[in-house]
Amino acid sequence: MEESMSIMFTIQSWYVLVPVFILGLFWLISWAKRQQRKINLLQFVVLISFEIYLLCVIHLVFFPIDVNIGRYANQTPWYETINFIPILTIDVRTFLLNIIMLIPFGMYIPFLNKTMASVKKAAKFGFMLSLSLEFVQLLIRVTLGSGRSTDLNDLLANTAGAVTGFLIVRKLFKVKQFKNIFQRFQL
Repeated sequence: MEESMSIMFTIQSWYVLVPVFILGLFWLISWAKRQQRKINLLQFVVLISFEIYLLCVIHLVFFPIDVNIGRYANQTPWYETINFIPILTIDVRTFLLNIIMLIPFGMYIPFLNKTMASVKKAAKFGFMLSLSLEFVQLLIRVTLGSGRSTDLNDLLANTAGAVTGFLIVRKLFKVKQFKNIFQRFQL
C-alpha cells in the first residue's frame, strides 16, 4: 500500500511582508522622484504610513498561513467555506473588528488623492479592497488548504469601515484648524 504524501507547514508573515515593505519603499521613492510636482516630507510620511497600514491589514487577514496539502488537508470543500448569506449570519464581534480594520483606509483616501472626495468613491474603494482580500483568502484556501473562510458580511463591514473613516476626516476638514494642517499632508 502506497503512503500518500502530505505537506504541512506554516508561513509566518514576516517572510512575506518584510520583502514586500522593502520593495514598496523602493517603489515609493522612485514614484516620488518621477512626480512632476515635488512631494514634501509630510506627504511622503503619509505614503509610508499608508504602506505600513496596508501591510498590517495583510498580516491580520492572511497570516499565519497554515499549508495543509495531502492526507492532512482540510476535508471541507472550498465552496462550503463561503458565507453567501449576509446580515443573518453576522458574528457581531468579527463584524465590528472588520469595520474598525478599514476605518483608517477611509481616512487615508482624502490624503492620497484630493479628487476622491466623495462617500460613493470611498465606498467603492473600500468595497474593492475588501473584495480583493476575500478573493485572495479564497485563493489561499483552495490552493494551500488554509482554514480561512470567505464571508459576504466582511465585504459589508469593510465597506462600512472605509466610509466611516472617510466621513470622520471629511468632517474634520470642515474645522479650519484641522483643514490648514491636513492640507499640508494631502497629495
